Amino acid sequence: MDKNRETEKPTCRIDAESLSKFREQLPDVAEKIIKSCDDTTCFTHIDYEPIPFEGYAVDIINKFREILFPGFYSREKLDPVNFKYNIGQLISVLFDMLSMHIAHSIRHDCFRYNQPCTECEEQGQTISLSILKSVPSIRKILATDVRATYEGDPAAKSHDEIIFSYPGIYAITVYRVAHLLFNSGVPLLPRIMTEHAHSVTGIDIHPGADIGESFVIDHGTGVVIGETTKIGNNVRIYQGVTLGALSLPKDAGERLRGKKRHPTIEDDVIIYSGTTILGGETVIGARTVIGGNVWITESIPPDTKVMMEMPRLIYK
Repeated sequence: MDKNRETEKPTCRIDAESLSKFREQLPDVAEKIIKSCDDTTCFTHIDYEPIPFEGYAVDIINKFREILFPGFYSREKLDPVNFKYNIGQLISVLFDMLSMHIAHSIRHDCFRYNQPCTECEEQGQTISLSILKSVPSIRKILATDVRATYEGDPAAKSHDEIIFSYPGIYAITVYRVAHLLFNSGVPLLPRIMTEHAHSVTGIDIHPGADIGESFVIDHGTGVVIGETTKIGNNVRIYQGVTLGALSLPKDAGERLRGKKRHPTIEDDVIIYSGTTILGGETVIGARTVIGGNVWITESIPPDTKVMMEMPRLIYK
């Protein structure tokens, strides 16, 4: 064997030693990042009180789905013998989880904005109990959403397929729970929940929107439903639909916060893909059909069909 080769350092050892010069700079980098957290123009949450975040919201969503659709999302086998035990245990776990994170959300606002004490622990338990008492009514309205989806989609083979795999049902399920939390005055958590559903499905429903029963989002990608949108019963919308607000001046945030900025969609309306409907005073009348790729900023009377003029195709 060549003696010179015996004295050579393996290449990987040389590389490891040379790379150490980069790691040696990390303490200095950390110090600069820590110092930047003193800059009050940036945002930090460095406190002894935890802040709600998406991971907690996902756990809450998953527990709610198990209760809202028993047997569909349970990891354990669910049968008539163990059903009461499993549901009882699940409700107990969800109550504790929901109470804690509602309290964290309320306490975060109290600390952040120097608000007077609102007895957040008691509020958390009161609101959680109220939401859980509403589960039977949420289940009933979700059943109308599932049936409406099935009845309007020839590609659906069963209600089970819709519950398991349709992104519209996932987004609507999360919205219906988050909407109750939003209306109960819970900060942060409802929006975190619907934004998680948005990240998973591409469907952006603000928890403040008011949506009736038998609501269908077909395909769903790119759907946006703003905070003050009102949607009646038996409404169907397709992918790429925006129910949004008109462009606002820079100083309008506080002035228009909480005001009606998004459209009203009455009962039995169909809105096809790519359509944009804007403005708080815009009302789409009952039984109206809005064609694809339409831009609307004015009210439409009931029993109307709105569509684009046939485009002229150019062949080269």
